[in-house]
Order: sequence, then structure tokens, then C-alpha cells
Amino acid sequence: MHLGQIAAQTPDKPAVIMAGSGRTVTFRELNEESNRLAQLLHAEGLRPGDHIAFMLENHPHFLAVAWAAQRSGLYYTAVSTRLQPEELAYIVDNCGAKAFIADASVETARSAPDVPLRLMLGGTTPGYDSYEERVAQHPPTPLEDECEGVDMLYSSGTTGRPKGVKPTLTKGPMGSQNILYGLLSLLFQPDADSVYLSPAPLYHAAPLRYSMTLHRFGATVVVVDKFDPEQALAAIEKYRVTHSQWVPTMFIRMLKLPDETRARYDTSSLKAAVHAAAPCPVPIKERMIDWWGPVLHEYYAGTEGNCFVYTNAEDWLAHRGTVGRPLLGEVHVCDEEGRELPPGTPGTLYFGNGPSFEYHGDEAKTAASRDPEGRGWTTLGDIGYVDEDGFIYLTDRRSYMIISGGVNVYPQEAENVLAVHPQVADVAVFGVPDAEMGEAVKAVVQPLSMDDAGPALEAELIAYCRDRLAHYKCPRSVDFRAELPRHPTGKLYKRLLRDEYWPTNRPATT
Repeated sequence: MHLGQIAAQTPDKPAVIMAGSGRTVTFRELNEESNRLAQLLHAEGLRPGDHIAFMLENHPHFLAVAWAAQRSGLYYTAVSTRLQPEELAYIVDNCGAKAFIADASVETARSAPDVPLRLMLGGTTPGYDSYEERVAQHPPTPLEDECEGVDMLYSSGTTGRPKGVKPTLTKGPMGSQNILYGLLSLLFQPDADSVYLSPAPLYHAAPLRYSMTLHRFGATVVVVDKFDPEQALAAIEKYRVTHSQWVPTMFIRMLKLPDETRARYDTSSLKAAVHAAAPCPVPIKERMIDWWGPVLHEYYAGTEGNCFVYTNAEDWLAHRGTVGRPLLGEVHVCDEEGRELPPGTPGTLYFGNGPSFEYHGDEAKTAASRDPEGRGWTTLGDIGYVDEDGFIYLTDRRSYMIISGGVNVYPQEAENVLAVHPQVADVAVFGVPDAEMGEAVKAVVQPLSMDDAGPALEAELIAYCRDRLAHYKCPRSVDFRAELPRHPTGKLYKRLLRDEYWPTNRPATT
């Protein structure tokens, strides 16, 4: 449905609830705020096909900004608030933004590059106009020539420079259904009575797209300011959340709460708890299904939108470890020369017969995502295999593969084992230089308490891994850190860790 239609039917219904403060934005307020900003952008000369960018925390107006661009036929880029000034400048320049909207609480935003229109929420700084003052000058009515825009989001940069994924801009009439609307309708059956919990930053692809799509159903979106395991459980109980989206690190943190804490909260309202972004260790998912029941749904996809792989809890229990079967795109597992591999053999995952994409302004990266044989298949750069029933299993990122003594090692296996150790809060496994083997397997661990860090825990973790995996897959050494560089959406910035150990002649990354 059209946001304006929903606002007309249920003007006082909550569209957005900020879980921390309880602040509520009704559908009428969301509709009017997005209309005012759309009018301002139009008055400043932006037209369908132009581009805006914004750098906001999980702010009550975040989704209004996105909806303003969506209903103006614009491309819009939500930028991570964790970026440094150089990274922000690269994205704003690369996407060609004509307007930039910032949150006054984000220090990096103050040094954003100059663009024709710069607005700041919650305060001002030299070079910015007040968002509140400028938007209030415009009417809350829709543009005469409303049409659908689309997000152009950037990969999180875990393996190099962020890549802008530029989809086709249809400029269709407002209210046009997209692929995600159809998938959610088919798989999770949301409706106007649904309550969707977003515990991750809204600037990430899945939280942003799911929140806006749930709005099209007339559902309420509950936004968590910053993920905290107990507060997330409290939000489920308080708002009777029916649909939610998670990443495996969130599951791990919730499961490591004391049993009495977890038992304190009622999660029975959940109908669909969706997770993605990273492979989930099998024991973790088993425990989540035991706790929440068969409401867990997993998918594998990317910002690029070239595929959608899905499994429900029942299929997963019959194929433990799978990320599902393709609902969008046809999977092909290929070796480095592009030859298709038989079931059970790991290779690069390519998808055909799905939506196409390009990396904005980077023909080389776009070409590298295509299969070598020119069959039109595309890849997200992941390694995996398919079983005889067509279920896909992820092994690791191609760029993270370790070659030790001529043997390929996929560090995700060791990470999955170590993640469930009772003294481990977070873990990364990667290759480091080794004079004899070329690369050696290294683990960097964030313990639950840094007081436990030391040789004894290192020996225990190595032995724990060796009891469960072939020894060549296990770390030969373990370093400890108080915190790992992890994106709020759950993705690990492994490149930043690995680079510390490869001061020169590092392995190439994509």
C-alpha cells in the first residue's frame, strides 16, 4: 500500500516506536514529515533519478527521511555512523549526492563534504542548515508527481572499499509492490496488526528495507536505539512483537544471559524471528529453536539483491547448517575456472535468472562479480556447496580462505566452534604469515572477562577446537582483545584485524 493511504486510514496508529524512550511517531506524522522533506528536496531542484545521502543514528525521523526520498523517485544512501571522515567523504562523493542530512550527535558528520543542500537534525554546525527549520517551511502534502525511488546502499567494507550497489530505478507509481513485499507476504504473512522489532542500526540494508516494507503493510516498527540482549527481550514482551530480525551474534549474547534472566521475559508473541548477515553456528540455532520454538526463519542474500535463499525451522532441522534453498535466483557452484561442481563440493556460489546489479562507478568490481564463462551469473563472493536436496551450505567468504601448506582452510568452521565456548564473547579466525606453511590459522578472541585472558585460556580454546575439528582447521595461537571490530549489524571487520598481522605483502582482498 501507499504510505499516504495508510495514514488516511489509521492516522493515529504508531508507525514508529523508539524502544528506549517510548517516543511514538504516528502514521499521520510519518506521512506529513516525509511529505514536507520531499517538498523541500523538490524546491531545491532534486528530481527523480537524483541522489541524497544521510548519516543518522536510529533517530525518530530516520524512516521519514528515507520515505521522503522513496516518494520523490530519488536514489538514497543511508551511511553508517561508524565511518571515519575519509570513508564518509568517499561515499558522498561516489554516489553523487545533491543533499546530505546528518545527525548532530554524529561527530563525523560535521566534516562531511560540501554538497548543494546540507541539513542537520538536533542542532547545527557551520555549513549546515537546521533540518527542523527548513522542513517546517514546506507543506505536508504530497508532490504532484510522486513516484517510487530506491535505496543505493554500500557494502559494509569488511573486505575493502565499500561498494555502492545501484539497482534499476523504475519510477513506478507510489504503492507499487516490489520483490521484498512479495517475499515477506509469502513467507511471514505480516499485516496491519503486526509489530516488527528492528534491534540493529537502520542504515543497514535489511533493517531499512524490512522496516519500510512492513510500513507498506500498515505494521508498527519498534526501533531499538542500540542492541542490548536483555532490553531486546523486554521490548518483545512490552510491545507484543510478532516479527523481528536478528544476526547470530545477537542470539549468542541473548543465550549467554543467565537462565533466570531469559526466563523472565515472555516471547510467545513472536510469529517470525528472521536472521541473516552471517552463518549461525548449529548449536546456537538449535538452542534458539528450543527456546523460541519453530519461529526461526533464515535467509541468505546481499545488498546486491541477486538472490534470496531461505529456510524455515523445520527444513533447517532436517538439514542442519543450511541457509536454505533459492526462492530468487538459481544457484550454481563453480570452481575458479567457472566449471560447475557436483553436490557436496565447495566452490564459489553464483546465481542466475535473478535481478542484475552493478557496483556504482566501478566497472572492475562489477566485472569481478560475474562468472568467468559469461553466462550472466553473479556472485556475492561466498564459498559454499549444495546437497543432493538442493539446500545450500555456506563455507566462508572467498577472500577469507586460508592457504596453509597448500591446504584450503575456511575459518568460519573454527569460528563457529569457538563461538559457543562458555568463556568466549566474540571470535575471529584468519590467516597470518608463517615461514613454513605460508599462512597459519590465528584466532583473536574477546573473552567474557579480560581477567581470563592468558596462556591457560589460549591452551583451552585450542584444545576445545581440536576436539571438534581436524587439527589443521584449528588455530595454532590465540590473541585476546577487549572488543573486536564488529559492525553493529553483526558483520565482522576481519580485514582490520588481519591487516595488523600482514604489515607488508598482505593477501589481496576484494
